[in-house]
Amino acid sequence: MYLVRRVLFLLFVIWVTSTIIFFIPRISPRNPIRERLAELSRSTGYAPKDLEKIVQAYNQKFGLDKPLAQQYAEYMGSVLRGDLGPSLNQYPKTVWELILEALPWTIGLLISTTLISFVLGNMLGALTAWPKSPRWVKGLMAPMMMLQGVPPYLLGLLLIFFVAFRAKLLPMGGAYEIGTRVSFTAQFIFDVLRHQLLPGLALVLSSVAFWALGMRGMGITIQGEDYVNFAEHKGLGAMVIFRDYYVRNALLPQVTGLALAFGQVIVSGVLVEQLFGLPGLGGLLGKAITANDYFVIFGIAFFIIISVTVLMLLVDIVYPLLDPRIRIDSK
Repeated sequence: MYLVRRVLFLLFVIWVTSTIIFFIPRISPRNPIRERLAELSRSTGYAPKDLEKIVQAYNQKFGLDKPLAQQYAEYMGSVLRGDLGPSLNQYPKTVWELILEALPWTIGLLISTTLISFVLGNMLGALTAWPKSPRWVKGLMAPMMMLQGVPPYLLGLLLIFFVAFRAKLLPMGGAYEIGTRVSFTAQFIFDVLRHQLLPGLALVLSSVAFWALGMRGMGITIQGEDYVNFAEHKGLGAMVIFRDYYVRNALLPQVTGLALAFGQVIVSGVLVEQLFGLPGLGGLLGKAITANDYFVIFGIAFFIIISVTVLMLLVDIVYPLLDPRIRIDSK
């Protein structure tokens, strides 16, 4: 029964957020078809005489000339069928084709950096709050508090200037060297890793402080709990108390935040991927917003919604494994 309620709530969240992302782009008076044709005219130097007729023809083809209520009904029907439609800016490519092309880059960069920053940040936060930690470990909180206020794209700019431009240690941008053929060879994989290192470092440095400060706050509140004092009086080792009584209980709220972070990391990655010229979901979303490409914006936002809600459901299922006091059948 608990899982049924959670799935129904998941479907409700998907419906509400899908409705919101449908109406928000239509608040803008900009027409994506007209802007795309104007962009082609500027790049080619040719301006068709019957521009408005062409715009009307494409609006009719994509259903943008229909009443808003009818567009919404057709949109929700296509969502239920899993059809996200074509891209207005990169027609005849479909939204799913663009997402599948960009998804491996996002998985390789954004999800890996989120997991790295989560593990590293929580360990640093737990160690800085642990009373028996060395003094130099506790001194790490000052630089981490400074990093928390720096957005990832600004860290990316600093890394590009000092590491790539000045020191010339790593590439300034791009997914791989220009002219390189995509393959699964060791040379190509190494080239990709070199290009992903700077954007990955910018994302890790900007989020590791968030996890560290959150874990430190939870660790401080747990120090005076009865079960921690009881474990100390039982004579358990410091490492056992730190691992089983301290970190495990302080980690629970952080696990909830991890599911939400996967959705937020796309937002943080938009500017970072654009800054470094990476072909991930963030870069694709940024281009779609610039071109007011309705269907691509819908598709990426819908994909993020599904991912976050499913992750939240998985977190609810995993919670009892982390905390034996929680039981699914008791909710």
